[in-house]
Amino acid sequence: MPFSRGRCLLANLLKAEGWSQAEYARKSGRSKRVISHFCNDERVMLPEDLYTASMLFKCRMEDLYEWIEE
Repeated sequence: MPFSRGRCLLANLLKAEGWSQAEYARKSGRSKRVISHFCNDERVMLPEDLYTASMLFKCRMEDLYEWIEE
C-alpha cells in the first residue's frame, strides 16, 4: 500500500512546544529561512532534518508529515 507525503506538521509541533521558528532554527542548526520553507510546505525536509526534528521533539520521523494513502 503506497503512501505519499502530505502537509508538513513542523509548524504544529513548534506551536505545541511554544517555540518560534527562529528558536527552532538555532536548536536544529538550520537557517530561519529553511525552517520557514518547511513550515510553509515550500520545501520538503531531508532525512537528516527529519531525524534532527524527531530528536528535538521526541517523536517519530513520520510524525513530522501527514501521510496520504494512495
